[in-house]
Amino acid sequence: MIRLDARDIEILRVLSAEGRITKTELAERVGLSPTPAWERLKKLEKAGVIEGYGTRIAYKAFGPHVTVFVACELAGHRVDDFRIFEEALQSYEEITWAWALGGGFDYLIQVVTRDIDSYQRLIDRMLADRVGLARYYTYIVTKPIKATYGLPFGLLGDG
Repeated sequence: MIRLDARDIEILRVLSAEGRITKTELAERVGLSPTPAWERLKKLEKAGVIEGYGTRIAYKAFGPHVTVFVACELAGHRVDDFRIFEEALQSYEEITWAWALGGGFDYLIQVVTRDIDSYQRLIDRMLADRVGLARYYTYIVTKPIKATYGLPFGLLGDG
C-alpha cells in the first residue's frame, strides 16, 4: 500500500474531475512546479493508484437506451463456478460493470442496452451459454440521480 500525502490526494482529486487537464495546469492547481507534479503523477501511475484514463460518454447521445441492474445467483459455489461466470461476463459487451458480492446474491451486474427486449436477449444468451446463472433479479433504472467518478477523498489520508 502506498502512502499518499495531501499533494498526492489533491492530484487525484483534480484528475478524477478533469482527466484531460494539461500537466502545467495540474501542477499549478496542486501548488507544484511542473517537474515535481509530473514525477508524483508517474509515481501514482507506477504504483497502480491510477489505473488509467477514460472518457465519460453520454449514452443518450446515441439514442434511447436502458440501464438495468441484475442481481445474480449461481447454480454452484465452487471456485470453478465463480471463475467460469466471471470469465463469461467479459464477453458480453452490454455488461458494463460487475461486482462479486458477499451476502445474499453472488453478483451484481450493470447492463446498458437499447431496450428491454435487447436486455432479455442478453439474459437468454447467458442462460443458453450455460455460464452458471441459476436465478437473476432485474432492476430497471428509471432515472439517474447521482454519478460520481472519483473517490470520497475526505476518507483518504489526513485530509
